[in-house]
Amino acid sequence: MADPKGFMTTPREVAQRRPVEERVHDWKEVYPGTPGRALLPIISKQAGRCMDCGIPFCHNGCPLGNLIPEWNDLVWRDEWQPALERLHATNNFPEFTGRLCPAPCETACVVGINRDPVTIKNVEVAIIDKAWDDSRVVPQQPAWHTAKTVAVVGSGPAGLAVAQQLTRAGHTVVVYERADAIGGLLRYGIPEFKMEKAVLNRRLKQMVLEGTQFKTGVTIGHDISGRDLLDQYEAVVLAIGATLPRDLPAEGRELGGIHQAMEFLPQANRVALGGRVEDQITAAGRDVVIIGGGDTGADCLGTSIRQGARSITQLEIMPMPPEQRPSGQPWPTYPMTFKITSAHEEGGDRVYAVSTERFVGDEHGNVAGLDIVEVRFEAGRFVPVEGTQRHIPAQLVLLAMGFSGPEQAGLVEELGVALDPRGNIVRDESFATNVPGVFACGDAGRGQSLIVWAIAEGRSCANGVDAFLSGSSKLPRPIGPELRQLLV
Repeated sequence: MADPKGFMTTPREVAQRRPVEERVHDWKEVYPGTPGRALLPIISKQAGRCMDCGIPFCHNGCPLGNLIPEWNDLVWRDEWQPALERLHATNNFPEFTGRLCPAPCETACVVGINRDPVTIKNVEVAIIDKAWDDSRVVPQQPAWHTAKTVAVVGSGPAGLAVAQQLTRAGHTVVVYERADAIGGLLRYGIPEFKMEKAVLNRRLKQMVLEGTQFKTGVTIGHDISGRDLLDQYEAVVLAIGATLPRDLPAEGRELGGIHQAMEFLPQANRVALGGRVEDQITAAGRDVVIIGGGDTGADCLGTSIRQGARSITQLEIMPMPPEQRPSGQPWPTYPMTFKITSAHEEGGDRVYAVSTERFVGDEHGNVAGLDIVEVRFEAGRFVPVEGTQRHIPAQLVLLAMGFSGPEQAGLVEELGVALDPRGNIVRDESFATNVPGVFACGDAGRGQSLIVWAIAEGRSCANGVDAFLSGSSKLPRPIGPELRQLLV
Protein backbone atom coordinates (compact mmCIF):
# COMPACT_ATOMS: atom_id res chain seq x y z
CA MET A 1 0.00 0.00 0.00
CA ALA A 2 0.97 3.68 0.00
CA ASP A 3 1.71 5.48 3.28
CA PRO A 4 0.58 2.99 5.98
CA LYS A 5 -0.54 5.81 8.28
CA GLY A 6 -1.45 8.35 5.61
CA PHE A 7 -5.21 8.12 6.09
CA MET A 8 -4.72 8.97 9.78
CA THR A 9 -1.95 11.57 9.60
CA THR A 10 -2.68 13.44 6.36
CA PRO A 11 -5.84 15.57 6.12
CA ARG A 12 -7.79 15.67 2.86
CA GLU A 13 -6.70 18.56 0.66
CA VAL A 14 -7.93 19.57 -2.80
CA ALA A 15 -6.62 21.95 -5.44
CA GLN A 16 -7.32 25.62 -4.84
CA ARG A 17 -9.31 27.38 -7.55
CA ARG A 18 -8.40 30.77 -8.94
CA PRO A 19 -9.95 33.73 -7.06
CA VAL A 20 -13.59 34.34 -8.01
CA GLU A 21 -12.96 38.00 -8.84
CA GLU A 22 -10.34 36.88 -11.38
CA ARG A 23 -11.94 33.88 -13.06
CA VAL A 24 -15.41 35.36 -13.71
CA HIS A 25 -13.81 37.72 -16.22
CA ASP A 26 -12.46 34.96 -18.48
CA TRP A 27 -13.44 31.55 -19.83
CA LYS A 28 -10.34 29.63 -18.75
CA GLU A 29 -10.55 26.65 -16.41
CA VAL A 30 -11.18 27.67 -12.84
CA TYR A 31 -7.89 26.12 -11.69
CA PRO A 32 -4.54 27.85 -12.26
CA GLY A 33 -2.85 26.24 -15.26
CA THR A 34 -4.65 22.90 -15.30
CA PRO A 35 -6.22 20.99 -12.41
CA GLY A 36 -3.33 18.52 -12.55
CA ARG A 37 -0.66 21.21 -12.34
CA ALA A 38 -2.47 22.89 -9.47
CA LEU A 39 -2.44 19.58 -7.59
CA LEU A 40 1.19 18.53 -8.08
CA PRO A 41 2.54 20.09 -4.84
CA ILE A 42 0.08 18.11 -2.70
CA ILE A 43 -0.93 15.07 -4.73
CA SER A 44 1.70 12.58 -3.55
CA LYS A 45 0.62 12.90 0.09
CA GLN A 46 -3.04 12.79 -0.94
CA ALA A 47 -2.45 9.54 -2.85
CA GLY A 48 -0.73 8.26 0.30
CA ARG A 49 -4.06 8.47 2.17
CA CYS A 50 -5.26 5.39 0.24
CA MET A 51 -5.57 2.34 2.54
CA ASP A 52 -5.22 -0.24 -0.30
CA CYS A 53 -8.26 -1.98 1.21
CA GLY A 54 -8.60 -5.73 1.11
CA ILE A 55 -11.96 -5.09 -0.55
CA PRO A 56 -11.63 -1.80 -2.49
CA PHE A 57 -15.19 -0.50 -2.64
CA CYS A 58 -13.98 2.36 -4.85
CA HIS A 59 -13.81 -0.26 -7.64
CA ASN A 60 -17.50 -0.94 -7.18
CA GLY A 61 -18.35 2.77 -7.05
CA CYS A 62 -16.60 3.42 -10.36
CA PRO A 63 -18.48 2.17 -13.47
CA LEU A 64 -15.10 1.91 -15.25
CA GLY A 65 -13.66 -0.35 -12.57
CA ASN A 66 -10.60 1.91 -12.28
CA LEU A 67 -7.64 0.30 -10.49
CA ILE A 68 -7.58 3.09 -7.94
CA PRO A 69 -5.44 1.64 -5.10
CA GLU A 70 -2.79 0.62 -7.63
CA TRP A 71 -2.30 4.05 -9.15
CA ASN A 72 -2.60 5.75 -5.78
CA ASP A 73 0.34 3.67 -4.55
CA LEU A 74 2.38 4.41 -7.68
CA VAL A 75 1.82 8.16 -7.41
CA TRP A 76 2.87 8.09 -3.75
CA ARG A 77 6.05 6.32 -4.87
CA ASP A 78 6.60 8.92 -7.63
CA GLU A 79 6.26 6.26 -10.36
CA TRP A 80 4.22 8.30 -12.82
CA GLN A 81 4.56 6.17 -15.97
CA PRO A 82 3.31 2.92 -14.38
CA ALA A 83 0.52 4.96 -12.78
CA LEU A 84 -0.48 6.26 -16.23
CA GLU A 85 -0.52 2.73 -17.63
CA ARG A 86 -2.79 1.50 -14.84
CA LEU A 87 -5.06 4.51 -15.32
CA HIS A 88 -5.33 3.98 -19.09
CA ALA A 89 -5.94 0.26 -18.60
CA THR A 90 -9.57 0.99 -17.71
CA ASN A 91 -10.23 4.57 -18.85
CA ASN A 92 -9.63 6.00 -22.32
CA PHE A 93 -10.12 9.62 -21.29
CA PRO A 94 -9.14 10.26 -17.64
CA GLU A 95 -8.59 13.96 -18.40
CA PHE A 96 -12.35 14.19 -19.10
CA THR A 97 -13.53 12.24 -16.07
CA GLY A 98 -10.95 13.90 -13.81
CA ARG A 99 -12.62 17.23 -14.59
CA LEU A 100 -16.28 16.31 -15.11
CA CYS A 101 -17.14 13.17 -13.14
CA PRO A 102 -18.98 13.58 -9.78
CA ALA A 103 -16.64 10.89 -8.38
CA PRO A 104 -18.92 8.08 -7.11
CA CYS A 105 -15.65 6.28 -6.32
CA GLU A 106 -14.97 8.76 -3.51
CA THR A 107 -18.35 8.24 -1.85
CA ALA A 108 -17.56 4.49 -1.87
CA CYS A 109 -14.06 4.99 -0.41
CA VAL A 110 -13.53 2.96 2.78
CA VAL A 111 -11.65 5.88 4.39
CA GLY A 112 -14.87 7.86 3.95
CA ILE A 113 -16.78 5.67 6.41
CA ASN A 114 -15.63 7.77 9.35
CA ARG A 115 -13.39 10.50 7.91
CA ASP A 116 -12.85 12.41 4.64
CA PRO A 117 -12.38 10.08 1.63
CA VAL A 118 -9.29 9.94 -0.56
CA THR A 119 -9.18 12.62 -3.29
CA ILE A 120 -9.38 9.95 -6.01
CA LYS A 121 -10.58 12.29 -8.74
CA ASN A 122 -7.71 14.71 -8.03
CA VAL A 123 -5.09 11.96 -8.22
CA GLU A 124 -6.59 10.81 -11.53
CA VAL A 125 -6.40 14.22 -13.19
CA ALA A 126 -2.91 14.84 -11.82
CA ILE A 127 -1.63 11.61 -13.41
CA ILE A 128 -3.04 12.39 -16.85
CA ASP A 129 -2.28 16.12 -16.92
CA LYS A 130 1.34 15.44 -15.96
CA ALA A 131 1.50 12.75 -18.67
CA TRP A 132 0.34 15.22 -21.31
CA ASP A 133 2.82 17.83 -20.04
CA ASP A 134 5.62 15.25 -20.27
CA SER A 135 4.53 14.07 -23.78
CA ARG A 136 3.94 10.54 -22.50
CA VAL A 137 0.48 10.13 -24.08
CA VAL A 138 1.22 8.74 -27.52
CA PRO A 139 -0.85 7.12 -30.30
CA GLN A 140 -1.38 3.36 -30.01
CA GLN A 141 -1.60 2.19 -33.59
CA PRO A 142 -2.87 -1.35 -34.26
CA ALA A 143 -0.31 -3.97 -35.16
CA TRP A 144 -2.52 -5.24 -37.98
CA HIS A 145 -5.78 -4.39 -39.75
CA THR A 146 -8.83 -6.63 -39.99
CA ALA A 147 -10.40 -4.98 -43.07
CA LYS A 148 -13.65 -4.83 -41.08
CA THR A 149 -15.50 -1.51 -41.10
CA VAL A 150 -17.52 0.19 -38.35
CA ALA A 151 -19.57 3.40 -38.36
CA VAL A 152 -20.04 5.19 -35.05
CA VAL A 153 -22.88 7.73 -34.98
CA GLY A 154 -22.21 10.38 -32.35
CA SER A 155 -18.93 11.71 -31.00
CA GLY A 156 -19.62 12.18 -27.30
CA PRO A 157 -17.62 10.23 -24.69
CA ALA A 158 -19.38 6.92 -25.47
CA GLY A 159 -18.83 7.28 -29.22
CA LEU A 160 -15.19 8.28 -28.79
CA ALA A 161 -14.50 5.38 -26.39
CA VAL A 162 -16.00 2.73 -28.67
CA ALA A 163 -14.20 4.24 -31.67
CA GLN A 164 -10.79 4.28 -29.99
CA GLN A 165 -11.12 0.71 -28.73
CA LEU A 166 -12.19 -0.64 -32.12
CA THR A 167 -9.50 1.28 -34.00
CA ARG A 168 -6.85 -0.16 -31.70
CA ALA A 169 -8.28 -3.63 -32.38
CA GLY A 170 -7.48 -3.13 -36.07
CA HIS A 171 -10.89 -2.26 -37.47
CA THR A 172 -11.54 0.70 -39.79
CA VAL A 173 -13.71 3.12 -37.82
CA VAL A 174 -15.49 6.24 -39.05
CA VAL A 175 -17.20 8.54 -36.54
CA TYR A 176 -20.09 10.67 -37.82
CA GLU A 177 -21.07 13.91 -36.06
CA ARG A 178 -23.88 16.24 -37.13
CA ALA A 179 -22.28 19.32 -35.54
CA ASP A 180 -19.41 21.17 -37.18
CA ALA A 181 -16.84 19.78 -34.72
CA ILE A 182 -16.22 16.51 -32.91
CA GLY A 183 -17.00 16.04 -29.22
CA GLY A 184 -20.76 16.06 -28.68
CA LEU A 185 -21.62 17.64 -25.34
CA LEU A 186 -17.91 17.73 -24.51
CA ARG A 187 -17.54 20.28 -27.31
CA TYR A 188 -20.59 22.48 -27.11
CA GLY A 189 -22.31 21.49 -23.86
CA ILE A 190 -19.50 21.71 -21.30
CA PRO A 191 -18.41 25.32 -20.68
CA GLU A 192 -14.79 26.26 -21.22
CA PHE A 193 -14.34 27.11 -17.53
CA LYS A 194 -15.02 23.45 -16.65
CA MET A 195 -12.92 21.91 -19.43
CA GLU A 196 -11.01 23.88 -22.01
CA LYS A 197 -11.48 22.49 -25.49
CA ALA A 198 -7.71 22.13 -25.94
CA VAL A 199 -8.09 19.16 -23.56
CA LEU A 200 -10.51 17.54 -26.01
CA ASN A 201 -8.57 18.51 -29.12
CA ARG A 202 -5.32 16.86 -28.06
CA ARG A 203 -7.11 13.55 -27.45
CA LEU A 204 -8.83 13.77 -30.84
CA LYS A 205 -5.42 14.32 -32.46
CA GLN A 206 -4.20 11.12 -30.82
CA MET A 207 -7.21 9.24 -32.20
CA VAL A 208 -6.60 10.57 -35.73
CA LEU A 209 -2.97 9.44 -35.57
CA GLU A 210 -4.17 6.00 -34.45
CA GLY A 211 -6.38 5.77 -37.54
CA THR A 212 -9.89 6.79 -36.45
CA GLN A 213 -11.64 8.84 -39.13
CA PHE A 214 -14.01 11.70 -38.31
CA LYS A 215 -16.74 13.20 -40.49
CA THR A 216 -18.48 16.33 -39.22
CA GLY A 217 -21.59 18.12 -40.44
CA VAL A 218 -23.25 14.84 -41.40
CA THR A 219 -26.69 13.97 -40.03
CA ILE A 220 -27.34 10.26 -40.33
CA GLY A 221 -30.99 9.79 -41.22
CA HIS A 222 -30.94 12.95 -43.33
CA ASP A 223 -27.68 13.36 -45.26
CA ILE A 224 -27.08 9.60 -45.25
CA SER A 225 -29.85 7.13 -44.55
CA GLY A 226 -29.47 4.54 -41.85
CA ARG A 227 -29.96 1.76 -44.39
CA ASP A 228 -27.18 3.18 -46.58
CA LEU A 229 -24.93 3.19 -43.55
CA LEU A 230 -25.69 -0.51 -42.95
CA ASP A 231 -24.87 -1.24 -46.59
CA GLN A 232 -21.52 0.57 -46.34
CA TYR A 233 -20.34 -0.78 -42.98
CA GLU A 234 -20.29 -4.19 -41.36
CA ALA A 235 -21.36 -2.77 -37.98
CA VAL A 236 -23.03 0.46 -36.87
CA VAL A 237 -22.85 1.85 -33.33
CA LEU A 238 -25.49 4.32 -32.16
CA ALA A 239 -23.89 6.63 -29.58
CA ILE A 240 -26.33 9.46 -30.17
CA GLY A 241 -26.91 10.38 -26.53
CA ALA A 242 -30.14 11.35 -24.81
CA THR A 243 -30.68 14.77 -26.31
CA LEU A 244 -34.44 15.25 -25.98
CA PRO A 245 -34.76 17.95 -23.31
CA ARG A 246 -37.49 17.87 -20.68
CA ASP A 247 -39.86 20.79 -21.09
CA LEU A 248 -42.03 22.74 -18.66
CA PRO A 249 -45.61 22.98 -19.98
CA ALA A 250 -46.61 25.86 -17.74
CA GLU A 251 -48.86 28.75 -18.73
CA GLY A 252 -46.90 31.27 -20.82
CA ARG A 253 -44.30 28.77 -22.06
CA GLU A 254 -44.65 30.24 -25.57
CA LEU A 255 -43.26 33.62 -24.52
CA GLY A 256 -40.00 34.84 -25.98
CA GLY A 257 -36.90 34.58 -23.82
CA ILE A 258 -37.61 31.05 -22.52
CA HIS A 259 -34.99 28.61 -23.82
CA GLN A 260 -33.66 25.15 -23.23
CA ALA A 261 -30.21 25.09 -21.65
CA MET A 262 -28.82 23.34 -24.71
CA GLU A 263 -29.91 26.24 -26.89
CA PHE A 264 -28.04 28.64 -24.62
CA LEU A 265 -24.82 26.78 -23.72
CA PRO A 266 -23.61 25.80 -27.23
CA GLN A 267 -23.93 29.41 -28.40
CA ALA A 268 -21.97 30.63 -25.40
CA ASN A 269 -19.26 28.04 -26.05
CA ARG A 270 -18.90 29.10 -29.66
CA VAL A 271 -18.52 32.75 -28.71
CA ALA A 272 -16.09 31.92 -25.88
CA LEU A 273 -13.91 30.18 -28.47
CA GLY A 274 -13.90 33.25 -30.71
CA GLY A 275 -16.82 32.37 -32.98
CA ARG A 276 -19.78 34.50 -33.99
CA VAL A 277 -23.43 33.65 -33.34
CA GLU A 278 -26.20 35.67 -34.94
CA ASP A 279 -28.92 36.71 -32.48
CA GLN A 280 -27.11 35.01 -29.62
CA ILE A 281 -29.11 34.17 -26.51
CA THR A 282 -27.25 36.09 -23.85
CA ALA A 283 -27.67 36.83 -20.17
CA ALA A 284 -25.95 40.22 -20.39
CA GLY A 285 -27.83 42.84 -18.34
CA ARG A 286 -30.79 40.55 -17.67
CA ASP A 287 -32.49 38.98 -14.68
CA VAL A 288 -31.94 35.26 -15.33
CA VAL A 289 -33.91 32.37 -13.86
CA ILE A 290 -32.52 28.85 -14.25
CA ILE A 291 -35.02 26.04 -13.66
CA GLY A 292 -33.14 22.91 -12.61
CA GLY A 293 -30.55 22.36 -9.91
CA GLY A 294 -28.19 19.85 -11.54
CA ASP A 295 -24.89 20.15 -13.36
CA THR A 296 -26.47 21.69 -16.46
CA GLY A 297 -28.08 24.36 -14.31
CA ALA A 298 -24.70 25.10 -12.71
CA ASP A 299 -23.17 25.40 -16.20
CA CYS A 300 -25.86 27.93 -17.10
CA LEU A 301 -25.12 29.80 -13.86
CA GLY A 302 -21.37 30.10 -14.48
CA THR A 303 -21.97 31.08 -18.09
CA SER A 304 -24.56 33.75 -17.17
CA ILE A 305 -22.18 35.25 -14.61
CA ARG A 306 -19.44 35.57 -17.20
CA GLN A 307 -21.87 37.13 -19.69
CA GLY A 308 -22.76 39.85 -17.18
CA ALA A 309 -26.24 38.94 -15.93
CA ARG A 310 -27.88 41.49 -13.62
CA SER A 311 -29.24 38.81 -11.28
CA ILE A 312 -29.44 35.02 -11.38
CA THR A 313 -31.87 32.75 -9.52
CA GLN A 314 -31.70 28.96 -9.74
CA LEU A 315 -34.92 27.07 -8.93
CA GLU A 316 -35.13 23.45 -7.77
CA ILE A 317 -38.34 21.55 -7.11
CA MET A 318 -36.66 19.23 -4.59
CA PRO A 319 -35.99 20.38 -1.01
CA MET A 320 -32.50 21.50 -0.08
CA PRO A 321 -30.38 18.35 0.45
CA PRO A 322 -28.50 17.81 3.70
CA GLU A 323 -24.78 18.56 3.98
CA GLN A 324 -24.07 15.13 5.48
CA ARG A 325 -24.94 11.69 4.10
CA PRO A 326 -28.65 10.90 4.81
CA SER A 327 -29.38 7.80 6.88
CA GLY A 328 -31.37 6.35 4.00
CA GLN A 329 -28.36 6.54 1.68
CA PRO A 330 -25.70 4.63 3.64
CA TRP A 331 -22.10 4.09 2.61
CA PRO A 332 -21.04 3.04 -0.06
CA THR A 333 -24.04 4.33 -2.05
CA TYR A 334 -23.83 7.69 -3.79
CA PRO A 335 -25.58 10.19 -1.46
CA MET A 336 -27.64 13.19 -2.50
CA THR A 337 -25.95 15.91 -0.45
CA PHE A 338 -25.62 19.67 -0.74
CA LYS A 339 -22.85 20.62 -3.16
CA ILE A 340 -21.24 23.92 -4.03
CA THR A 341 -19.76 23.90 -7.53
CA SER A 342 -17.28 26.46 -8.80
CA ALA A 343 -20.20 28.33 -10.40
CA HIS A 344 -22.10 28.51 -7.10
CA GLU A 345 -19.04 30.04 -5.48
CA GLU A 346 -19.25 32.85 -8.03
CA GLY A 347 -22.78 34.11 -7.35
CA GLY A 348 -26.49 33.59 -7.88
CA ASP A 349 -29.32 32.61 -5.53
CA ARG A 350 -30.56 29.04 -5.08
CA VAL A 351 -34.21 28.49 -4.19
CA TYR A 352 -35.38 24.99 -3.20
CA ALA A 353 -38.77 23.27 -2.97
CA VAL A 354 -40.55 25.56 -5.44
CA SER A 355 -42.52 25.02 -8.63
CA THR A 356 -43.30 27.39 -11.49
CA GLU A 357 -47.02 28.12 -11.77
CA ARG A 358 -46.86 30.39 -14.81
CA PHE A 359 -44.61 32.56 -16.94
CA VAL A 360 -45.65 36.23 -17.08
CA GLY A 361 -45.05 38.22 -20.27
CA ASP A 362 -44.67 41.88 -21.22
CA GLU A 363 -46.47 43.86 -23.90
CA HIS A 364 -44.04 42.59 -26.55
CA GLY A 365 -44.69 38.90 -25.95
CA ASN A 366 -41.44 38.32 -24.06
CA VAL A 367 -41.07 36.82 -20.62
CA ALA A 368 -40.97 39.36 -17.81
CA GLY A 369 -41.10 37.06 -14.79
CA LEU A 370 -42.35 33.88 -13.16
CA ASP A 371 -44.99 33.13 -10.56
CA ILE A 372 -43.66 30.40 -8.28
CA VAL A 373 -45.03 28.55 -5.26
CA GLU A 374 -43.43 26.47 -2.54
CA VAL A 375 -44.20 22.74 -2.70
CA ARG A 376 -43.99 19.70 -0.46
CA PHE A 377 -43.93 16.04 -1.48
CA GLU A 378 -47.06 14.14 -0.43
CA ALA A 379 -48.51 10.82 -1.56
CA GLY A 380 -46.08 10.51 -4.45
CA ARG A 381 -46.49 14.02 -5.86
CA PHE A 382 -45.57 17.64 -5.25
CA VAL A 383 -48.34 19.68 -3.62
CA PRO A 384 -48.36 23.52 -3.53
CA VAL A 385 -48.21 25.14 -0.11
CA GLU A 386 -51.02 27.64 0.36
CA GLY A 387 -50.00 31.26 0.80
CA THR A 388 -46.42 30.86 -0.52
CA GLN A 389 -46.91 32.25 -4.03
CA ARG A 390 -44.48 34.95 -5.17
CA HIS A 391 -43.17 36.61 -8.31
CA ILE A 392 -39.60 36.63 -9.63
CA PRO A 393 -38.58 39.05 -12.40
CA ALA A 394 -36.85 37.45 -15.39
CA GLN A 395 -36.07 38.51 -18.94
CA LEU A 396 -34.28 35.20 -19.65
CA VAL A 397 -35.43 31.77 -18.44
CA LEU A 398 -33.25 28.71 -18.99
CA LEU A 399 -34.76 25.22 -18.67
CA ALA A 400 -32.14 22.82 -17.30
CA MET A 401 -34.33 19.93 -16.18
CA GLY A 402 -32.44 17.09 -17.85
CA PHE A 403 -33.13 14.90 -20.85
CA SER A 404 -35.75 12.25 -21.54
CA GLY A 405 -34.01 10.02 -24.10
CA PRO A 406 -32.57 9.82 -27.62
CA GLU A 407 -34.18 11.57 -30.56
CA GLN A 408 -36.42 9.06 -32.32
CA ALA A 409 -37.27 10.96 -35.51
CA GLY A 410 -34.89 10.16 -38.33
CA LEU A 411 -32.24 7.51 -37.72
CA VAL A 412 -33.83 5.58 -34.84
CA GLU A 413 -37.20 5.25 -36.57
CA GLU A 414 -35.55 4.52 -39.91
CA LEU A 415 -33.48 1.64 -38.58
CA GLY A 416 -36.39 0.22 -36.61
CA VAL A 417 -34.45 -0.45 -33.42
CA ALA A 418 -36.59 -1.46 -30.47
CA LEU A 419 -37.21 1.03 -27.66
CA ASP A 420 -38.02 0.44 -24.02
CA PRO A 421 -41.03 2.12 -22.31
CA ARG A 422 -38.85 5.16 -21.50
CA GLY A 423 -37.82 5.66 -25.11
CA ASN A 424 -34.27 4.34 -24.76
CA ILE A 425 -32.76 1.94 -27.28
CA VAL A 426 -33.03 -1.69 -26.19
CA ARG A 427 -29.81 -3.73 -26.35
CA ASP A 428 -28.61 -7.08 -25.04
CA GLU A 429 -25.57 -7.89 -22.89
CA SER A 430 -23.27 -7.39 -25.90
CA PHE A 431 -24.92 -4.00 -26.63
CA ALA A 432 -26.52 -5.37 -29.81
CA THR A 433 -29.97 -4.07 -30.78
CA ASN A 434 -32.72 -6.07 -32.44
CA VAL A 435 -31.36 -5.01 -35.85
CA PRO A 436 -28.45 -7.26 -36.92
CA GLY A 437 -25.17 -5.36 -37.00
CA VAL A 438 -26.51 -2.35 -35.07
CA PHE A 439 -25.27 -1.66 -31.54
CA ALA A 440 -26.08 1.09 -29.03
CA CYS A 441 -24.18 2.49 -26.07
CA GLY A 442 -24.09 5.43 -23.68
CA ASP A 443 -27.07 7.62 -22.86
CA ALA A 444 -28.93 6.44 -25.97
CA GLY A 445 -29.41 3.07 -24.27
CA ARG A 446 -29.26 3.75 -20.53
CA GLY A 447 -30.81 7.23 -20.47
CA GLN A 448 -29.20 10.40 -19.16
CA SER A 449 -26.26 9.39 -17.00
CA LEU A 450 -22.66 10.14 -15.99
CA ILE A 451 -19.63 10.54 -18.22
CA VAL A 452 -18.00 7.53 -16.54
CA TRP A 453 -20.95 5.36 -17.56
CA ALA A 454 -20.70 6.67 -21.14
CA ILE A 455 -17.02 5.70 -21.39
CA ALA A 456 -17.61 2.37 -19.64
CA GLU A 457 -20.45 1.52 -22.01
CA GLY A 458 -18.36 2.57 -25.01
CA ARG A 459 -15.60 0.19 -23.97
CA SER A 460 -18.04 -2.66 -23.32
CA CYS A 461 -19.85 -2.01 -26.60
CA ALA A 462 -16.54 -2.15 -28.47
CA ASN A 463 -16.03 -5.60 -26.97
CA GLY A 464 -19.42 -6.71 -28.32
CA VAL A 465 -18.81 -5.21 -31.78
CA ASP A 466 -15.37 -6.83 -31.99
CA ALA A 467 -16.83 -10.22 -31.09
CA PHE A 468 -19.55 -9.76 -33.72
CA LEU A 469 -16.99 -8.90 -36.42
CA SER A 470 -14.35 -11.47 -35.61
CA GLY A 471 -16.10 -14.24 -33.75
CA SER A 472 -14.07 -13.70 -30.56
CA SER A 473 -13.07 -10.43 -29.02
CA LYS A 474 -9.39 -9.44 -28.82
CA LEU A 475 -10.15 -6.50 -26.55
CA PRO A 476 -9.52 -6.54 -22.80
CA ARG A 477 -12.74 -7.60 -21.15
CA PRO A 478 -14.33 -4.56 -19.47
CA ILE A 479 -14.99 -4.81 -15.76
CA GLY A 480 -18.78 -5.04 -15.82
CA PRO A 481 -21.25 -5.15 -12.93
CA GLU A 482 -21.15 -8.95 -12.77
CA LEU A 483 -17.35 -8.97 -12.32
CA ARG A 484 -17.39 -6.07 -9.88
CA GLN A 485 -19.74 -8.12 -7.69
CA LEU A 486 -16.97 -10.73 -7.36
CA LEU A 487 -14.61 -7.99 -6.16
CA VAL A 488 -17.10 -7.08 -3.46
